[in-house]
This record gives sequence, structure tokens and C-alpha cells, in this order.
Amino acid sequence: MKPNHKIGTLALGVLLSFLSIQSIFGQQTAAFPEYNFNPFIINSAYAGLLPDTEATISYTGILKEFEGSPKNFSMSFHTPLNDGKIGLGAGFIRDEIGVTTSTSAFAAYSYKIFFDFKDNRPYWQIYQPGTLSFGITAGLQQYQDNLLDLGITGDPRFAQNINATIPTVGIGFLFNHARFYAGVSMPNVLGDRLANDDNLELNSPIYGYFGYRFFNNRFEDFMLKPSVLIKSEKGAPLQVDANISVSYRNKFELGAGYRTSSSVNLTAGLYLINNFRFIFYYNLALKDSPIGNTPGFILSYRFGKGYSNN
Repeated sequence: MKPNHKIGTLALGVLLSFLSIQSIFGQQTAAFPEYNFNPFIINSAYAGLLPDTEATISYTGILKEFEGSPKNFSMSFHTPLNDGKIGLGAGFIRDEIGVTTSTSAFAAYSYKIFFDFKDNRPYWQIYQPGTLSFGITAGLQQYQDNLLDLGITGDPRFAQNINATIPTVGIGFLFNHARFYAGVSMPNVLGDRLANDDNLELNSPIYGYFGYRFFNNRFEDFMLKPSVLIKSEKGAPLQVDANISVSYRNKFELGAGYRTSSSVNLTAGLYLINNFRFIFYYNLALKDSPIGNTPGFILSYRFGKGYSNN
């Protein structure tokens, strides 16, 4: 056997062992590296926050390091209505890791209350300051766990595959200001209560995130943006993503971060012809992570003036 095949086989074995443990204690949901650039994918309250419609696709796992390595694809759009007081949107997410595949689709609604905060901000910043938003989603999730492919015998927990359809209902809250934002969301408050397969044990994560926008009139072409995402899920360690990025007039962006006990995150973004934004990210796995390095990209299109406020 060639050395690189040995490495791939070893990595796969570690990963499948990791998946087996997760099957015992309940499946974890995916982490979304694009939350900084598409918060709507985890928080319905973000729907319609922008002055124009935005559509986004993202893909994680461009380079397949070994059989069963994680892949994530998502696409979404959201739009403001009624002078921005209402937001509508929809999303599609597909996750694959090892023998597990999860596919979900949802529709979202949000309602906003505006506050008259007067604050200094860069002339190119387009976010609506002073907004308290409430969101709700409804959708379906298709969950498949091909446990028989693991080849584990003598254990009833791995004696049959799991194929479940799950109705989902999610809620989200978001406060956005010119200087900072904070949100909390639960994309599936029902968990596996209405699943059509009693063998499924699927936990419901809670996401909380906070970000700040540092800028100065002397350097108003630049903005420094630290942010933190916290994911809490029963049966899994608390996950924290801490990131920082710098943006130049919504023309290009560079960032780095750290995900607890998992990876170092690197991002680079380019804003093209005002309406397109392309982000490349690379999650560099730490030595004790079984899932390997995961590169990916995010491509967004914003209608109207796009990402430029000039």
C-alpha cells in the first residue's frame, strides 16, 4: 500500500471511530464557517436586515482529503419588505461527514423594530443601525446515517441504518447597531420530537454571537471587526469561534480566527463590481482534530447598490 493511502486509511479510521461515538451520544450539527458573511444561515432574524435582496452559496470541502471527509453546501436568499420592517428568506443546507448525510430546507420570516441611534460611522458602511429583529423559520430535515457501512457487528446500536424526516421550527433574535451586533438563535427548537424514526437522537444547538466594528475618522477607509460565535449543544463540548478581520471600504477583506480544539481559521475576501462578494476560507485542523483541513468558499450577490455605498 502506498504511504499516502495508508495516511488516508488511518485518517478515515479515526474519523469513523469519532462518528461512532457521536452516534451513541447524539449527532452534532454542523459548524457554519460562513456565519460572519451570511448570518442568515443560522439566524432568521437577519432576514431583510440589509437594504437590498442578497443571495449566497457556500461550499466547504473543495478538496476531498480522504473518503468520508466533511462537506457542506448551502444556498440562501433573503429580502426586505415594507420599508425594511419585514424580512423574508429561504435556505437549503446539505452536510456530509463519514456515513452521515443531513439535508434541510427552510423558509424564514422576520419583523424589525427601529431605534433612532445617531452614531458616527464610515461613509461606506451600509448596515442599518439601531435594529431589533425577531425571526422564525419552518422547514424539513432529511437525516441519513448509514451505520451498516461501518461494519460494526454485535452492537444493536449499529444494527440498522437511520433514515428520518424531521419537521423543524427555529427562532432567532438580533440587535444591530452601527458599532456592534449581538444575536442568539435556535434553528430547531423541536429537536427530534417529531421525527419518523425512533432510533434518531438529534440535539438542538443554540448559537450566540457578538461582533464589534472599530473605526476612526482618521482611518475611515478601514474597519476592524472582531467577532465571537458560541455553539452550545447537549452531549457536545461548548464550541467557540473567535475571529477578527479587517475590511477596506468593502473592496477586500482579510481575517483569521480560532475554533476551540478544532482549527485555525483563515479568510480572504474580494468584492467584485459592487454586487458580487467572493470569500475564500481555510480551516487548518489542529493535530488532535480527526476531520482534517477544510477549505471552502462563499459567493454572494446583493441587488441594488450591492456592497458599495459610495
